[in-house]
Amino acid sequence: MWWRDVVKVDVLRLGHRIIRDQRITTHIGLVARAFGANSMIFCGQRDEGVIDTINKVKGDWGGVFGVRYGGKNWEKIIRDWKQEKEGKVIHLTMYGEPLPEIVNILRRIFNESDFLVVIGGEKVPKRLYKMADFNVSITNQPHSEIAALAVFLDHLFQGSELKKEFENAKIKVKPSSDKKIVKKNDILFI
Repeated sequence: MWWRDVVKVDVLRLGHRIIRDQRITTHIGLVARAFGANSMIFCGQRDEGVIDTINKVKGDWGGVFGVRYGGKNWEKIIRDWKQEKEGKVIHLTMYGEPLPEIVNILRRIFNESDFLVVIGGEKVPKRLYKMADFNVSITNQPHSEIAALAVFLDHLFQGSELKKEFENAKIKVKPSSDKKIVKKNDILFI
């Protein structure tokens, strides 16, 4: 079942730093889009390059995905999001409840409630753990926030996101076991 048509997942990326995190934050947006999220908000330093890159990918590869800079006050974003969406805040971490033990509960809640999935950059402030409705550990080892997001969305959507067709795509890949086949603007390239 593709739940995205009923409820939504937004991703909040904390602590973006232009010099250090441009590639990481861009990849978080690309993974969020490809794995079924509806949008990404990033906090920290303003970076139009991240927004431009993700919007270019969306323009070429299709689909509906929003990306925006949320300022430096991530707490206000969470409070406003909770009030506006009346959804649940899911913080991905290495210290929370193990994903395999909580994913079924999250899926049941997800059928009726939007999710804001929060991932850190630099050290995550302790108060985030209190603001989150769920602190979910992807693993109890140091890991990448990009990988954590991909694993979480895959578990939440049970692999259905891997079959998603993106509307208005100018570029599409045709699966092949032995060659690269790309359709761009209705022209096939092999």
